[in-house]
Amino acid sequence: MSGAKTVLVTGATGLVGRRLVASLAEAGRAVRIVSRSPEPAGFAAGVEVATWNGRHLAPEALFRVGALVHLAGEPVFGGPLTDARKRRIRASRIDSTEALVASLAALAASDRPECLVCASAVGFYGSRGDAELDEAAAPGEGFLAGVCVAWERAALAAADLGIRVVCLRIGIVLAREGGALPRMALPFRWGLGGRLGDGRQWFPWIHVEDVVALVSAALGDPRWSGPVNAVAPGIVTNAEFTRALGDALGRPTLLPVPAVALRFALGELSGELLGSRRALPRAAQQHGFRFAYPDLAPALREALRS
Repeated sequence: MSGAKTVLVTGATGLVGRRLVASLAEAGRAVRIVSRSPEPAGFAAGVEVATWNGRHLAPEALFRVGALVHLAGEPVFGGPLTDARKRRIRASRIDSTEALVASLAALAASDRPECLVCASAVGFYGSRGDAELDEAAAPGEGFLAGVCVAWERAALAAADLGIRVVCLRIGIVLAREGGALPRMALPFRWGLGGRLGDGRQWFPWIHVEDVVALVSAALGDPRWSGPVNAVAPGIVTNAEFTRALGDALGRPTLLPVPAVALRFALGELSGELLGSRRALPRAAQQHGFRFAYPDLAPALREALRS
């Protein structure tokens, strides 16, 4: 896409969004973010801000936008999976994406962005045991799988408008400043870490720098379209991840968390931790993408670095 046009980013205050905006700005790209706050903190000078309500964009937010990166979404592990939270999760992903595509449809064809990169998740696949899951694999079952299917369907509707669409099915993102890793590391620091359930479930992870690089690659290369698994090639089981995290922190990993305890504590969400998704990044590799952190141990060392 043309470097002169703006990249519009939703979810810019989130873990991936902040790193992406900084990376794009460093590369000299014009960046506009959308935020409920008129002056969100922590962004470089020159990053434009357009306000929104979490769904609808003002027409001026899309002025001279060459690409749109849609990362906004209610955190899945933000509390019990009540009916109210399910509605918020669906609205923040599916409804917001439908509203964005409707805003794009209202533009003249010549004013529409060339590309939409929309977040999705490996939850698309449900729990599939040891089956290898590339982007051609069918969707799985469960609440989050259903959300991902509808989320991607909403994004792919932009293809009918002549917009190239990439859906990034993101795994567990490893980063020091937030997301899952600091929460996972805390019990390990206390010497209480251990595998979840039997530990044999596959654990699709990715370093945050590689997520940002995948977004940038998808923006800049017209060969990228459709679903892309945003996961590292060095996939491990939960037991292997547990050992690697314990080694990185210099802590023992002796206390497994029984599956029944997870189900009691997390209810329906326990299936997301006990489920197995052997997701493989075939699409990215076929496009020649080179992961900065293909293997877990170096990724953990960098992500845990203070």
